[in-house]
Amino acid sequence: MVLKISPDISIPDDEIELSAIRAQGAGGQNVNKVSSAIHLRFDINKSSLPEFYKQGLLNLRDQRINKNGVVVIKAQQFRTREKNREDALERLKKLIKKAGIVQKKRKPTRASKSSQKKRLDSKVKRGRTKALRGRVSDE
Repeated sequence: MVLKISPDISIPDDEIELSAIRAQGAGGQNVNKVSSAIHLRFDINKSSLPEFYKQGLLNLRDQRINKNGVVVIKAQQFRTREKNREDALERLKKLIKKAGIVQKKRKPTRASKSSQKKRLDSKVKRGRTKALRGRVSDE
C-alpha cells in the first residue's frame, strides 16, 4: 500500500510509522481500554519524496514538524482506529501538497498620483474638522 500524493508522487508505507495510542479526553470507560488514536511519524529527510517537496516541508512554519525534520500527527477525532488512521494519512497528504505550492513573487506597485492627492485632501479635511472642535476664543 502506498500513499498517493499526486499522479507521479507517492510514499511507500514503510516510510510512514503509524502506532495506536489511547485517545485523550472524555469517552467514559471505553477510552481507558481501547487504543483508538493514531500517532503518525514521517521523517522528511529519510523519505523518497523529491527534493523540491522535502525543502518545501522543511521550510514550512508548522508546529507538527519538529526541528529534526519529522512530521508528527496525532489523530484522535474518531472513535475507530481505522477512521483515525485515514484521517492522519489525509492530513499528511494535505501537508505535503501545501509544501508543493509555490507562492507567486509579489510585484511592488505604486499608488497613483490621483489616489495620493485624494488621501492628502481627506487628511486636510479631517484636520480642519478636528481643528473646529477646539476652544473658542473671545477675540
